This record gives sequence, C-alpha cells and structure tokens, in this order.
Amino acid sequence: MKLSTKGRYGLRALIDLAEHSEDGPVSTASISARQELSERYLEQLMSMLKKAGLVRSVRGAGGGYVLAKKMEEISAGDVLRALEGSLEPVECAGLEPDGACKAADSCVTKYVWKRINESISRTVDEISLDQLVEESKKKGCSDADRSACRN
Repeated sequence: MKLSTKGRYGLRALIDLAEHSEDGPVSTASISARQELSERYLEQLMSMLKKAGLVRSVRGAGGGYVLAKKMEEISAGDVLRALEGSLEPVECAGLEPDGACKAADSCVTKYVWKRINESISRTVDEISLDQLVEESKKKGCSDADRSACRN
C-alpha cells in the first residue's frame, strides 16, 4: 500500500492546524506557508476533511479552519480514510459477505489479506492527532526548520 500526496499532505496539514488553532481559526495560507504546500491543493484537502466532519470552516475576517472534534477524538485512520478512501492494500472477494468469490471456501490466502487489512486499520486507528502533535513538539517540528519533519 502506498499513500498518495492527499493522505500525506492532509495529515501534515491537520497536525499543523491542531498545533496553531489555540488562538482561533487557521488560514490555509498560513498552513500552506509553514508546510510548503500549494494553497489550492490544501483547500481541496480541507474540503474533504470538512466533508468527513474532521474540520469546520469559519468565514469572515480572521476566518479559516478549526478542528470539528477534540484532537484525541481524531485518529490518523480517520484522516487517511477521509482523504484516501479504503486503506486496504488488497481487495479480496473471498472476504466479502455476498460470497462473490468462487474459491472462497478453499482459499487460504484470504486470511493473509484479512490480517494485513486488520493490522493496518488497527495501527492507524490507534494513533490520535494529539499524539502526533505531541510527537511533533518533541521533534521540534514546530520550529522554523521543519524539513526533517516532512514526508
């Protein structure tokens, strides 16, 4: 499984938003400047995160985005699914309840795919936004030189 820039940049943007939203809404322009991301692309990502109920927009002077939930209630999995869709690296018809796979009863590999899918979901769902913000602070990612913190 390989995440696209949507997932990678969106997660970075949400961490940045969480770090800087203590004083109110955060503009996409400020996130864009700090993260060195295209503001236009960032707007698209924020729209997707808004649709998923993870952020909300505030209009007017001093407007921008704020988290729609507490940091500890947002997981990396929530963010990645909102931006990427399914995180399953393998789609297996044998795992579907409708029985679309003719070999499902005798197929052993479906258990490998099921375990991989469950492991990925469990891992990203266990990582909360507040943990990522704390990790960012430990690594000094909120300082001027953030290049070591970008992926």
